[in-house]
Amino acid sequence: MSEARDKATLAKAAAPEVARAPRGVRERALRLAAENIRAAETDIVAANARDLERARAAGMSEPLQDRLMLDGSRIRAIADALDDIARQEDPLGLVLGGSTLENGLRIERVTVPLGVVAMIYEARPNVTADAFGLCVRSGNACVLKGGSAARESCLAIVGACRVALVEAGLPQDALQYVDDDAAHTQTAELLGATGLVDVLIPRGGASLIRACVEGAKVPVIETGTGNCHVYVHEAADLDRARAIVMNAKTQRVGVCNAAESLLVDRSVAAAFLPAMVSELAAAGVVVHGDAETRAALADRPDLLSSFVDATEEDWGREYLALEISCRVVSGVDEAVEHVNRYGTGHSEAIVSNSYEACEAFLAGVDAAVVYANASTRFTDGGVFGLGAEIGISTQKLHARGPMGAAALTTTKWLARGEGQVR
Repeated sequence: MSEARDKATLAKAAAPEVARAPRGVRERALRLAAENIRAAETDIVAANARDLERARAAGMSEPLQDRLMLDGSRIRAIADALDDIARQEDPLGLVLGGSTLENGLRIERVTVPLGVVAMIYEARPNVTADAFGLCVRSGNACVLKGGSAARESCLAIVGACRVALVEAGLPQDALQYVDDDAAHTQTAELLGATGLVDVLIPRGGASLIRACVEGAKVPVIETGTGNCHVYVHEAADLDRARAIVMNAKTQRVGVCNAAESLLVDRSVAAAFLPAMVSELAAAGVVVHGDAETRAALADRPDLLSSFVDATEEDWGREYLALEISCRVVSGVDEAVEHVNRYGTGHSEAIVSNSYEACEAFLAGVDAAVVYANASTRFTDGGVFGLGAEIGISTQKLHARGPMGAAALTTTKWLARGEGQVR
């Protein structure tokens, strides 16, 4: 068999032991993994430096290099996240409902692990620890396949976590890492590992996610690319709006919850856009704007060097760079229509002092997370109190939005009788 199927087979064999493990054993594995990662900080930083050196030589963009980079503070944050996951409520064995039939048969619906969770992801070494932590917390085994750009970083983290499994009395085979992927054959093997992989979660750019969704024979939870919008309503506090846009766009540009699109009500475009574009330009952001955006900048020709005319493709583009699209709209209804047409169902925001406008936007926008008067950058499992996230689902079945340990469970029915027959 291939490496991917071999490792999925090992994970499948280990999964029942993890599923049966008491809560305290699973929590101990997570705390030990956190300790091991902190102890291995020097080795992990050195491994990451080798990855970064190859990435720069290959011409990787700076935003993607930022995702790849691990320093001491980021490694400590990875370990802290494992400790946070260990402190979360146990998602297993929860009784979600039930009843007693007239014949005395007692029925309960309880939460149980999915089994084997596979993840395919790009140059994001922190995902290795997050996925491990959330899978162990929820009683699952996992098969991970990180991008080749992060190979040495991921292997260093995997080593620390596998040692922790053994120290806690769990099988190390519950964590598998697929290393060899010449010509992406191992990706194809994971996508087709029916009977071994219970669910596959891709996490990365649009092309990776599309390839997994379209090529998988196993169930897939689609995590999202983020064409996220900030809509500035006519009743917005314009200073607040500028601060939210700047944070959503520039705080970290290479992430899926960064703003890629700006919508502005026509009635405030002339008052808002010159100062807004000036701030964006000062941060190095190029604005892809419509004709009305250009018209609002008529008295500021100095800003046109940071402005280009938008095309139809710009409205749906995830830039992951210092670029943003901008369109002038006629009100909440048009803003909602635009977001629902071009958005990716990830995170959307309105800025307004009008309660009615905010509620109309919150109700009308079809996305995993919708904000009123806050940055889209808050969409994150750790920020939402999940300890970490295995991804942000933009689909509607099984899970939606940031996914923590509870999203890696399913349910089964338990029926207890005394000889009842039908």
